Amino acid sequence: MEHQLIICIVNTGFTDVVMDAAREKGARGGTVIHGRGTANKEAEEFFHISIQPDKEVVMILVSSDIRDDVLHAVYQAAGLKTAGQGIAFALPVNRVVGINTQNTQTENEQEQKYEEEQNPDK
Repeated sequence: MEHQLIICIVNTGFTDVVMDAAREKGARGGTVIHGRGTANKEAEEFFHISIQPDKEVVMILVSSDIRDDVLHAVYQAAGLKTAGQGIAFALPVNRVVGINTQNTQTENEQEQKYEEEQNPDK
């Protein structure tokens, strides 16, 4: 996989901390979604943290070669042992369109290649 989606769930107000850490390792931007946690008292006691109901989800698309560096930096800046109390994980992404992927193919060429892959009989 050429790209990975890093998802970081943090307490409200810590998205800048996450993005600053990610940018230092080569990430170019991210998307923030507001959410609400649903953890129960047992989870709070198990992890020895207090769970804030308001959360922010930061999604950062990165190339696979910087994934580990970005994940580590984000966790150091806003992980469970910080005020951000964040968790972060990465998911593989098998196709990306609409962004500059450092590839010289135009979007039309990418779409044509995708159509050929989906319909090999043509």
